[in-house]
Amino acid sequence: MDPVRTSISLRGRSRLCLTGTLTGLLLFLSSPLAVPNPAGGSLARGSAYMGIGVLAHDGSTGEPPPAPRASQTEGVDVASHQGNVAWSTLWGSGTRWAYTKATEGTYYTNPYFTQQYNGSYDVGMIRGAYHFATPDTAGGAAQADYFVNHGGGWSKDAKTLPGVLDIEWNPYGGSCYGKSKSGMVSWIRDFLNRYKSRTGRDAVIYTATSWWSECTGNYSGFGASNPLWVARYASTVGTLPAGWSFHTMWQYTSTGKTVGDHDRFNGNTDQLKKLAVG
Repeated sequence: MDPVRTSISLRGRSRLCLTGTLTGLLLFLSSPLAVPNPAGGSLARGSAYMGIGVLAHDGSTGEPPPAPRASQTEGVDVASHQGNVAWSTLWGSGTRWAYTKATEGTYYTNPYFTQQYNGSYDVGMIRGAYHFATPDTAGGAAQADYFVNHGGGWSKDAKTLPGVLDIEWNPYGGSCYGKSKSGMVSWIRDFLNRYKSRTGRDAVIYTATSWWSECTGNYSGFGASNPLWVARYASTVGTLPAGWSFHTMWQYTSTGKTVGDHDRFNGNTDQLKKLAVG
């Protein structure tokens, strides 16, 4: 039995129960599972996750999530704060694909990566890995290498999706990581080029339209080659960043069942397998 029990909410995600002594509470709050609210003070490097800035910057429309569609496939994204994920529960509820945070910058690897990445695969999901970009700490090519070397590679087994560059608001400082718009575009290009040279695949870009507009000047040059995973917590996907006429994936909520972040692939499972195969 967990020695610590009280109720605490983590960014609208699953609630943890804690009881016990002040010492136990302090130990819990210092652990990697205690993900801070992005609006609530400084964060420890490595604690960022996909969509960490969405609610703080774009909010939520408060509309109900979109109804499931046969033409779209349900997925989730996870990071270390979710710990060991109940993959069989997610599979039973219709989730068919998953992305796991592998790395951040050139200084962090997810300690739960093996359970999360292999666990989704073992229940039958098509899975992939993502990298949380920190353009203020190292170059794009260096971070792509770190990602590939620590779980972000790709294999043509019809069960592994291309890696994802998670490029969004900086949870540790200024939104654009101190980069000019042209500097940010160059950093992203360096990452994408190195990832493709290492794996043979074009990485997926995860972002939010408002961040993309602010920090890249709504650059349109990646849409022809790199699939788009857009974040918007609403009943519709909304306006896409320049260069993309359609989205491949959509993170539509941070409060879904079991793990919080839920996503839709803009196609059926056969189309999802085609993306995996390349």
